[in-house]
Amino acid sequence: MRRIVHAALLSLLAASPAFAATCITDQGSFGAYKAAFAQQAASRGVGQRGLQALQGAKLSSITWKFESRPSSQTGVSYSDPATFLAKRTGGSAQNFVNAARSRMNKNANLFNAVERQYGVPGSVLAVIWGLETSWGGYLGKTSIVDGAVTLSSYCRRHPRFEPHAEAALMMVDRGMISANTQGGPSGELGHMQFLAGNWMRYGVDANGDGRADPYNAADALASAANLLRQNGWKAGQPFGEGTANFRALSAWNDSGNYQRAIAYAAQAVGN
Repeated sequence: MRRIVHAALLSLLAASPAFAATCITDQGSFGAYKAAFAQQAASRGVGQRGLQALQGAKLSSITWKFESRPSSQTGVSYSDPATFLAKRTGGSAQNFVNAARSRMNKNANLFNAVERQYGVPGSVLAVIWGLETSWGGYLGKTSIVDGAVTLSSYCRRHPRFEPHAEAALMMVDRGMISANTQGGPSGELGHMQFLAGNWMRYGVDANGDGRADPYNAADALASAANLLRQNGWKAGQPFGEGTANFRALSAWNDSGNYQRAIAYAAQAVGN
């Protein structure tokens, strides 16, 4: 499994922009944000195809609505991860665990190869895959560019998510996605719902075809394992709450509910 390194992109994203787009708090200012963001993106190396995608980007109403209601995101804290899993998946926690175990067993060679390379158990990856896209069953219906730029524009999320919007435009430049490729409402990509900047940083070619593709399950799973390893995951160590590996899960999702659900379900899948 070969790492695809986008060194030039990463250095561009780390540089200080010559222009700085100002975040917005009302939908009517989205056009002005795009115009300013276009200058910034161009100064950071986004090319013509990416800039054309930005010009055609529309404000994602579902993204804006979600971000305008922060209470819907924080919700309640679930002390019982099985309850959170049931709410998240729309079924019982046990049914989800059974489905994740079945998926892992059917793809045992792939999960074993990823674990040998990155040290992340297949049970953890199968659970994340199921939580993110129901094992590839639903990859999202929002334009990645629309979602990423909308999230980037919103003051509560800006500037944390602006690099991901720039990365999405650079992915369009490189033909990795198109202006119309669909994903999650925050610009998430593929089987594991990576944000674009994270994909460009951690994406790997696991199937040997010479490119890291978030819409290829093998590449996506290996890339998720690579992200966790580079953020502190230790092979062969436990991952229950309070462990170093549990803390590494925050690099994937900073929700305590989500982290506890991953650990709980992965432990059950592995038993």
